[in-house]
Amino acid sequence: MTSRIDRRFAATAAEGRPALVTFLMAGDPDAETSLGIVRALPTAGADLIELGMPFSDPMADGPAIQVAGQRALRAGQTMKKTLALVRAFREEDDETPIILMGYYNPIYSWGNEAFLDDARVAGVDGLIIVDLPPEADDELCIPAMERGINFIRLAAPTTDDRRLPTVLANTSGFVYYVSILGVTGSAAPDTAKVAEAVTRIKRHTILPVAVGFGVRTAGQAAAIGRTADGVVVGSALVNAVRDSLDASGGATEGTIPAVTALVADLAAGVRAARAEAAE
Repeated sequence: MTSRIDRRFAATAAEGRPALVTFLMAGDPDAETSLGIVRALPTAGADLIELGMPFSDPMADGPAIQVAGQRALRAGQTMKKTLALVRAFREEDDETPIILMGYYNPIYSWGNEAFLDDARVAGVDGLIIVDLPPEADDELCIPAMERGINFIRLAAPTTDDRRLPTVLANTSGFVYYVSILGVTGSAAPDTAKVAEAVTRIKRHTILPVAVGFGVRTAGQAAAIGRTADGVVVGSALVNAVRDSLDASGGATEGTIPAVTALVADLAAGVRAARAEAAE
């Protein structure tokens, strides 16, 4: 049985283009505005949506996403509210895939089985848990798969051909290639090296490969999208939220439009990617 993620990547491949995967922190800058942003993303051009689960010790995140998580936590965001956001989104959109990205501790505190059951009912399609290695697949990955929730694994420049089969063993939905060494948003990806890495990963899997960590502009999205099946943008979007806030850190009338304008620009970039490559 295919998932929303499978269907969406199949649809974008049929259009001859990569998918645009957008990341935003759930509850940033507040629950109501966050829901408004997420609801506006598909119309703006997002194909898949990643929602960060705010956590107090986000080791893999760069400054922009760390601060977004802090804003969300200060505004009272919780794991229960994050699933409530997904449920509210599903009231209007039953097609766009939603992926929760974050760390294991909040899920472990909830209780793995209970969290997975609640996430499935809410309408979550996939999980990216950055601090759970393949050796711990029995903990969360396999139980998630048994419930029809894709478990998406990260591959990095340091993931060599000996390690890659282990990383891919229980991965589903897509493979998330981390294009840089370091935390999110800390550097721009090297397009040539990314293309080589995507080609190498594709020798080991039939899953789509999406590339993230460092993509900020439509031009970068187009360049990455010439070889990748998906382009993930996160830090640039959470910075758009940040830059739209008022002096006290609250949302303004410009918050949602600031995000959707950038998403529309990025969407134009990924849609041009394969056309440019074919010329």
